[in-house]
Amino acid sequence: MPLPLRRRPTAPVQLLLLLALLAGTAPAAHLRAQVATVRSVDAVGFTVSDMDRSVAFFTHVLTFAKVSDVEVTGDTFDRLVGVFGTRARIVRLRLGDETVELTQFLAPGGRPIPMDARSNDRTFQHIAIVVRNIDSAYAHLRQHRVTHVSSGPQRLPDWNPNAGGISAFYFKDPDGHALEIIHFPAGKGDPRWQAPTARLFLGIDHTAIVVGETDASLAFYRDVLGMRVAGESENYGPEQERLNAVFGARLRITALRAPVGPGIEFLEYLTPRDGRPAPADARATDLAHWQTTLTTADVAAVRGRLRAAGYQLVSPIVVADLDPALGVARGTQVRDPDGHVLQLVEPAGGEAPPAKPRAR
Repeated sequence: MPLPLRRRPTAPVQLLLLLALLAGTAPAAHLRAQVATVRSVDAVGFTVSDMDRSVAFFTHVLTFAKVSDVEVTGDTFDRLVGVFGTRARIVRLRLGDETVELTQFLAPGGRPIPMDARSNDRTFQHIAIVVRNIDSAYAHLRQHRVTHVSSGPQRLPDWNPNAGGISAFYFKDPDGHALEIIHFPAGKGDPRWQAPTARLFLGIDHTAIVVGETDASLAFYRDVLGMRVAGESENYGPEQERLNAVFGARLRITALRAPVGPGIEFLEYLTPRDGRPAPADARATDLAHWQTTLTTADVAAVRGRLRAAGYQLVSPIVVADLDPALGVARGTQVRDPDGHVLQLVEPAGGEAPPAKPRAR
């Protein structure tokens, strides 16, 4: 994979870091020399309409295992998600080392995913589920009558040095959320995906989000949250068009990593550039809602930096005293430059997961 990008922060982030430096809260060596703020990508979640149906799909079709199943309500959860009068059922499912969090809002209701949603809309997000064999996994999904997004599995061409040989297929869950199965050949991806196993579905490599401008997203995820760039690629051609179901697709792809957990991958459509922005009134109760949960040692400090840099806050405060069953001491939600929701949490007990080295 290529070396991390070497770009200067945008002006607002530079000013933010300069103010932190003058206040004695930033390292003096260099404005970019920050200790990583995000300790892990803990889970990727989205809103579902029928929890029992979704759990059955993820456990029986994709072989996830249920980890927890809780129901929450009350003022603290309302403040976390920025919606009044909520009652929600939250189920966490695990595949390999990675976790998906499903939320069904029993009250209030939300909007369905638009029928004309496209892969280049900036509301788009998916998880990439690694498989041992792409043909076997596709046949398994066909047996369960999943809805196609891609026309079929696509093998990216060898002329692309960073993506060549990777095979992938997009499909939908029962509510219409986009999912991906992906297979990495030897020498690509995390080496653990090459470990011998009889399992077909192995884990989650990353969550992908469509962004309007890569540099603006880097200012948020890299310069403020402290995630590192792990690689980049520019993908185009008929295979990429059929994978995303977007005619003329040419994508700038940038992969970011925290010390632990799946990556976050930017998909910037260089062409076509007609993807629609997130609606201004999007809420957690809508089925198009996704959130990525990041752990950090100090939620309030991170929220303060994001607020000072002008990013949109979902939660009006840092919420404490959440339901103990959620395993979170404090949390808050914010939006990135394109409206994707990040849930920043301090794990219960005050300890984030220990870092595990990853070869990227």
